[in-house]
Amino acid sequence: MDSIKAPRGTRDILGEESWKWARVLSVCREVAEDFGYREVILPIFEHTELFSRGIGDATDVVEKEMYTFLDRGDRSITLRPELTASMMRSYLEHDMRRGPQPVKLWSAGPMFRYERPQKGRYRQFTQVDFEVIGVMSPLADLESIDAAMEIYRRLGLTNLEVLINSVGCPACRPVYRDALRGYLAERLGDMCETCQARFSRNPLRILDCKKPDCKALTEDAPGMTGSLCAECGAHFGQVMSGLAGIGAAARVDNRLVRGLDYYTKTAFEVLAGELGSQNAVCGGGRYDNLAESIGGPHVPGVGFASGIERVVLTLEGQGVSLGDEPRTEIYVIAASGETAMEAASIAHELRVAGLSADMDFTGRGIKAQMKTASSLGVSFVCIIGDDELNAGTVSIKNMASGEQISAPRGEMTKRILAWKESGINA
Repeated sequence: MDSIKAPRGTRDILGEESWKWARVLSVCREVAEDFGYREVILPIFEHTELFSRGIGDATDVVEKEMYTFLDRGDRSITLRPELTASMMRSYLEHDMRRGPQPVKLWSAGPMFRYERPQKGRYRQFTQVDFEVIGVMSPLADLESIDAAMEIYRRLGLTNLEVLINSVGCPACRPVYRDALRGYLAERLGDMCETCQARFSRNPLRILDCKKPDCKALTEDAPGMTGSLCAECGAHFGQVMSGLAGIGAAARVDNRLVRGLDYYTKTAFEVLAGELGSQNAVCGGGRYDNLAESIGGPHVPGVGFASGIERVVLTLEGQGVSLGDEPRTEIYVIAASGETAMEAASIAHELRVAGLSADMDFTGRGIKAQMKTASSLGVSFVCIIGDDELNAGTVSIKNMASGEQISAPRGEMTKRILAWKESGINA
């Protein structure tokens, strides 16, 4: 019988990597708290209609990438492909408009998209999501971008750059759509089938096509910023001015439209470039009409999402250290079967004191246990044998210096803490 393996497009995040994820999420939490965001924990699956109406049924996400199924009640359910629509659904469902505005929320967890697996891109992936809901002000756009960049600054990423555009609003976007169609019409026959299908439904999405031939054909396409209405133009100008004010490197990219239909006005990505390469570590923008598309009143919002896998890969690519991998501090060795229970008691006492401790469960000899202690990189080894048990003592070995002392059982923890604080084990 063949062994069962993880489904294609998923993977196990093992101990040698998971601690890095924990560090990244810890920094995200710190930034969220410093910027006044409150954490929410949202369902992993939602009614399919939330995404088909919120994201847009002509997007790649809805058309090709969602994991959708009928539950036992014959309801269409979808594993969440992103969090913004869920955030807005939660805001509306719990009537958060009653409180002070804006409402600043953040969340993290697994998302699901049926994509072609490749390095840094999986069918189950983890995102952190920050949203500012309830205000139209460009200050909210600025703070959203600043929060994203602060995460990467604290993590140690370098060469950060904001790639930004305005995708307008329902008032000015039709003007640009007509101008874009006029440019694309004579080139459409040479484009891929997907772009040809998008021409009538949503020509802006053609600019987001990743196929080289289509990208080349749209290289000189007109930009949205030239078609913005007065309100959108003023909004974009204030965001750009704010980015200059905080010293953020920003570059307008007329091709940046993002892949979801709910975006209005600001659309942005944060890049972390190194030695000529560029990596987008987050993407986001404003979505002032999302609430109405899912059956709510008009509620503006802006935010961003960042994939943990991509961030960790970029950190590793830039050679940025996330610190030392967490390790066990103390290994407790039972020299005989008769002292195993006392070893367990010692490990318990050390853990209660806030020290990390481990021990052997298999009854191996001292030499084998010492080998395990060395492989774990522990700072101290506590040895309890028959002589120590009878005398009420514990032998403590400093693995860095090689020094070994005998301490009364009641003073063991105090001696280890003093030894640790002295820095001898560093």
